[in-house]
Amino acid sequence: MKIRFDIWYEIISTVRRNKLRTFLTGFSVAWGIFMLIVLLGSGNGLMNGFQSNFADRATNSIKVYGSRTSKTFEGMQKGRVIQLDNTDMLNTETKFPAHVGVAGAILKMNNRTISKGDEYVVCSLVGVEPSYVEIEPYRVAENNGRFINKLDLDERRKVIVIHPRTAETLFKGRNAVGEYVNVNGIAYKVVGVYVQNKERNDQDAFVPFTTAQNVYIKGDKIDQILFTTKGLDTREKGDAFEQSYKEVLAAHHRFDPTDRSAVWLWNRFTFFLQFLDAQQIIQIAIWVIGIFTLLSGVVGVSNIMLITVKERTKEFGIRKALGASPASILWLIILESIIITTFFGYIGMVGGIALTEWGARLFDAQAVAESTDFLQFTIFKDPTVGLGTALSFIVLLVIAGTLAGFFPARKAVQIKPIEALRAD
Repeated sequence: MKIRFDIWYEIISTVRRNKLRTFLTGFSVAWGIFMLIVLLGSGNGLMNGFQSNFADRATNSIKVYGSRTSKTFEGMQKGRVIQLDNTDMLNTETKFPAHVGVAGAILKMNNRTISKGDEYVVCSLVGVEPSYVEIEPYRVAENNGRFINKLDLDERRKVIVIHPRTAETLFKGRNAVGEYVNVNGIAYKVVGVYVQNKERNDQDAFVPFTTAQNVYIKGDKIDQILFTTKGLDTREKGDAFEQSYKEVLAAHHRFDPTDRSAVWLWNRFTFFLQFLDAQQIIQIAIWVIGIFTLLSGVVGVSNIMLITVKERTKEFGIRKALGASPASILWLIILESIIITTFFGYIGMVGGIALTEWGARLFDAQAVAESTDFLQFTIFKDPTVGLGTALSFIVLLVIAGTLAGFFPARKAVQIKPIEALRAD
């Protein structure tokens, strides 16, 4: 059946005569779609945010750093500071060959001034080993030099890898590689400018770990140990390894192996597994809430369409008395339902997408810094909902509204005009 101009005119006239009814129908549709888009978009934003934190890091890695004891042990009081050292690094590399991959030590000196002429930058100076870039999200582009290598480590070279912002501040667009900078009175040769995930805000500079120990008189002290693991593909295996590793540390530093405060182990794989479990729970919860929200919209549309058909029973009787066919009346109801539901569904979809995009702009690239400087996370990123998914929801509401109006309308147009005119 062709859609004639007079049908459009009738629909517009009906909407104008029943503004409140049309608004309530449209609001039910728009609100259901809006809430569903916001819920799904927010869920996707949270998931994408968490996933981005693992995208450029080795998830099978552990970072270890010393803390304070919370238990007495062998006559020693609690509260002792546990300082990692070279022996811990050696034990890590030699005592766990089945489960430790690449490993490296880290020393960090905060608030160091890197200068070149009259320009300067204040940042952290981090002593690392070449394996650092295999675990953490730092890379050196092809034309920007190199990272710390084994020869730098062996010869305790005074070389440095700097952040792009540091290079721009100190060298004003000139090539920094091969130039010298001053770090609190000590000259370092720039061997590389690294590329960093844009969502991280630190501006660290890297030097060879052995150079940091030597120049800054750290002796055999280590701030952190970072290594990758292998063969620990379940949480149970990871927990067993962590316990064995702590026992080795406890034997060397003489603290209770059950003292959870003496040393801290940040096991990214365990955290990653926990994240996957949480992701599944959140996704299920979002879909359950979203479906019930959508169903509330369906119920709202259905109820309003049922009321609409009942209110217009007399109108249908008049139309039939004037010669209108039952099919034309049905088509009028269906088309009106489709137009209202689609229009307001689109408004709800646009509103939901706009809100999630605003949320993305508000939270994107913000880090949640916990007690240590390496625990930085993006919490909200790319809260997208597929266009096909959003349109599917609108189609579902259109079908629900159409069916809700079709069956009572079909029954109404089948009665005789005189009976329809008598209907309350």
